[in-house]
Amino acid sequence: MATIKDIAKRVGVSIATVSRVLNYDKSLSVSEETKEKVFQAAKELQYKKKGGRKLPQAYKFAVVSWYTEEEELDDLYYHAISLGVEKACEVHNIELMKVTMENLKESEEIDGIIAIGKFSLYQAEKLKERSPHLVFVDCSPDEDMFDSVVSNFERATEKALQYFLDRGHTRIGYIGGMETYRDQTALIQDPRSLSFQRFLTEKGHYDSSLVYIGNFSVNDGYTLMKKAIRDHKENLPTAFFLGNDSMAFGALKALHEEGIPVPGTVSVIGVNDFSVSKHVYPPLSTVKVFTELMGKTAVDSLMERLEGREVPKKVVLSTVLNIRESTK
Repeated sequence: MATIKDIAKRVGVSIATVSRVLNYDKSLSVSEETKEKVFQAAKELQYKKKGGRKLPQAYKFAVVSWYTEEEELDDLYYHAISLGVEKACEVHNIELMKVTMENLKESEEIDGIIAIGKFSLYQAEKLKERSPHLVFVDCSPDEDMFDSVVSNFERATEKALQYFLDRGHTRIGYIGGMETYRDQTALIQDPRSLSFQRFLTEKGHYDSSLVYIGNFSVNDGYTLMKKAIRDHKENLPTAFFLGNDSMAFGALKALHEEGIPVPGTVSVIGVNDFSVSKHVYPPLSTVKVFTELMGKTAVDSLMERLEGREVPKKVVLSTVLNIRESTK
């Protein structure tokens, strides 16, 4: 049977540190990375406390998603965020329950809420009534009131567009999506679309006739690219920036059906860097969004709140442009 000494040896810390971490000693001053390593080692070594008891449950979190589980399976972006939350909670021995706003029961005892998706300020305030310990992932209803974890989609857009400009593309199209809060209070201003317009306007290359907006889906990527081909015929943009990889997959299919070479005639860059993006034809250039890290960071943020942090914190994660064979 594994002992605290075994865990300490594997992680490279003292036995006392391991004991205090496993007993959730709030006065212990070690990094979150060290704590995570201790819990992971305890799990891998199947450590049990004296008397055969497993590690105590640290907390119980509710994950509130604006998508149903069925919708999430069709959207790899939100699925990957949820996976990051689940992995982090498993490491820290946190109990997790997945619910929607409609079925978050008042009677259920929870220590905090992780809200994944797009939530209006009204919805955020309703969630806060359910639990004051609350963090939003992929939106920030009010950074002065709530913790949040988001990715820098504005900078992601600029990276893609600057790459195109540096390679001589000046006629650049955009195919993206528009979303609405589930409570129907407002349309959501998408940072990729706004950044696309602002950045190319500053460079003197923005053309509103090259912008196509639908839903963030493979099907809309396909149909909107078909429309762009019909609209512009021989004067099709030499480069397209797609709001996400799903739309890019559809756009690549449309270009292939029309016999338009990629990247010979049109270069394509998406956003997300799904695991399958490097396996489509041609392999998709895309801006990598660290979705699993978004989920993990949300768990860390919520634990900080429960351990005493009072000031709201907004975490903005960077992105990386990965160039593959869909661009030249």
